[in-house]
Amino acid sequence: MRCIFCDFFDTKVVDSRSADDGKAIRRRRECSKCGKRFTTYEKVENLPLIIVKKDGRREMFEPTKILNGLIKACEKRPVALQDLEKVCAEIERDLNNKMDREIDSSLIGELVMEKLKILDEVSYVRFASVYREFKDINTFINEIELLIQKQK
Repeated sequence: MRCIFCDFFDTKVVDSRSADDGKAIRRRRECSKCGKRFTTYEKVENLPLIIVKKDGRREMFEPTKILNGLIKACEKRPVALQDLEKVCAEIERDLNNKMDREIDSSLIGELVMEKLKILDEVSYVRFASVYREFKDINTFINEIELLIQKQK
């Protein structure tokens, strides 16, 4: 690491500690030539995820879109925002752990429904009705019957 003051190439680490809730490392460095100290941060570089939409368009992954969808599905339900943020973070982690950098939007929808089913069944049915484009009341009834069967 080059010194930011004198541009000398040899610096030593005098202190390291965790930063940003364990997502980064903060290092205090000292230049071997001028003796001045400075701070650097080291964190994992995340490669961007590309979402492939149903119509073939591609766009950058935006976790806020998932969170907004969860909030709409859970409107007027006893689900804490903290729980929705946790679900969103879990989905983002699951997607980042995949080997592919391009993800079908259908996979995201299925992950959201899987998590919502555990969190709040009414919110799950709301989300599923929009995501799966329920056409009539019979589709709702079928989905609810599936939920009831899985509970037994």
